[in-house]
Amino acid sequence: MMSEATPKGTGNPPKGKPRNYVLSKCGIMRFSHSKMYKKRGLYAMKNRTYPVKEATKSTQRIVEKQMKGDKNGEKRLVRSSRMTKYYPTEDKPRKRFSNKKCFKDHKHKLRSTITPGTVLILLAGLHKGKRVVCLKQLSSGLLLITGPFHINRCPLRRINQIYVIATKTKVDISGVTLPEHINDDYFKRKTNKKSKKSDDELFDTKKEVYAVTEERKKDQIDIDTQLLTAIKNNPEKKLLTGYLGSMFSLKNHQYPHKMVF
Repeated sequence: MMSEATPKGTGNPPKGKPRNYVLSKCGIMRFSHSKMYKKRGLYAMKNRTYPVKEATKSTQRIVEKQMKGDKNGEKRLVRSSRMTKYYPTEDKPRKRFSNKKCFKDHKHKLRSTITPGTVLILLAGLHKGKRVVCLKQLSSGLLLITGPFHINRCPLRRINQIYVIATKTKVDISGVTLPEHINDDYFKRKTNKKSKKSDDELFDTKKEVYAVTEERKKDQIDIDTQLLTAIKNNPEKKLLTGYLGSMFSLKNHQYPHKMVF
């Protein structure tokens, strides 16, 4: 019996098979690029020009359209352009503008209740609940605080003002002089660049342990010495020392929004 495929020698491929395909076991296409260029007649479309259609888009959002049929009415008001039927499933990310300032470039307003010498209550971090003394505001907007370390073991640190409660208790620190080199760069940890490890050091799992520098220890002692002198000169030095050394906590039926600090 004769098969339903196209007879051999006609030049047309069987039904459902593309004109150009990969020859078996060779990995070569049946026709070359130039042969397919001629077969598809692309040479005739190369220099073809198409007339430019005039834009007929209406500037009006609602237009009057003539309707056909007796039961549909004669005229109807419709939109000049249809609304899109596609809606993204996720919101597009917001564009980041190049003129957006970083946190360090913002203007940080200090609360009127926070001044140099004000006793603050820490609400977050390793030393939360402790009462500390505010020394000054740094250029980044963060507050420079200290315990002092001799009283409540809180060293020189930086903290955001949104994580503190300002109290009415103040310490006169007019006689305390702060070194000029204590700024935001002073608290940045210096990390040594890792060199290429040898074969013996590849499986070394020891982590670098942070150690306080001698300069940091010296500055802590100098500032605490001046601050302790200011606390001793206060007429209520015993109460102030005990107040700074105690932790802040709440008991039953004590509500922070009803308290006066």
